[in-house]
Amino acid sequence: MASYGFGLDLGGTTCKCGLFTTDGELVEKWEVATDTTNGGVNILKNLSQTVLTKMEEKGIAADDVWGVGIGIPGPVSDDGVVNRCVNLGWGVFNVEQELSELLGGIKVKAGNDANVAALGEAWMGAAREYSSSVMVTLGTGVGGGVIINDSIICGTAGAAGEIGHIRVNYTEESTCGCGNRGCLEQYCSATGIARLAKIRLATNDDESSLRDIEPLDAKAVFDEAKKGDVVAKEIARRACEYLAQGLQVISCVMNPEAFVIGGGVSKAGQYLIDEVEYRFNQLAFHGCRNTKIVLATLGNDAGIYGAMKLIL
Repeated sequence: MASYGFGLDLGGTTCKCGLFTTDGELVEKWEVATDTTNGGVNILKNLSQTVLTKMEEKGIAADDVWGVGIGIPGPVSDDGVVNRCVNLGWGVFNVEQELSELLGGIKVKAGNDANVAALGEAWMGAAREYSSSVMVTLGTGVGGGVIINDSIICGTAGAAGEIGHIRVNYTEESTCGCGNRGCLEQYCSATGIARLAKIRLATNDDESSLRDIEPLDAKAVFDEAKKGDVVAKEIARRACEYLAQGLQVISCVMNPEAFVIGGGVSKAGQYLIDEVEYRFNQLAFHGCRNTKIVLATLGNDAGIYGAMKLIL
């Protein structure tokens, strides 16, 4: 029986790598640079080499490796075909088949990186007590992943979990990166919260400690809100209201046991959770109220844990 596996979390700059035992123990983690030159032609070659090198270093034979899981920043179909990963320069091809060949036939399973991170939290993180959960990642954008009965829900085109593009404001005039207007991402991402703050400060002359902070970012908004700054509290409240609005929409469709909140904005901690939870329970359908809303616990390791879980 194979004893080990590898979890790879591929990003546009680096790939996080983890060597695991099949019972979920993280033996070692490291990173390798992502070479996006020439359409990313060398990415899988480099990843196969780092896996094979680690196997040699640790004295692990191919028969002792259960497989290699990989999270990819783009749509991935159930059969391992990626469909245009812009950040990597990739077009359409079967990443599972190609990486497996480079690894001498070791099994490979691929998934979208946000979905894979959600799977990691469901396996060994904040949602490990629940069979159904939805992860919401509040970073530069807003991403997510849906886990139902311990399985990732990918959707027909691999777009399930695109939580950031739920429309929550039909009067918004600014355009989201996706081309639509009023998306959750425009209000709850780190950039979205900073945008709300800049608009609020530019449209009135209310006194606020935020006026003296440069750069004005989401962290500053929540830090000053915790200190009692009235304007910062107003901005944080508005962001949390939009997030709660998005979650209540999801809850009516998925009715998960828990929402897991991760990403840089989640560092606001319990203040964020309390604000969102209060408003969610005001907005949610009665059958969905009191859904657990918890902070992610695996941080940047969620992707490698989820990638490992993919192959088990």
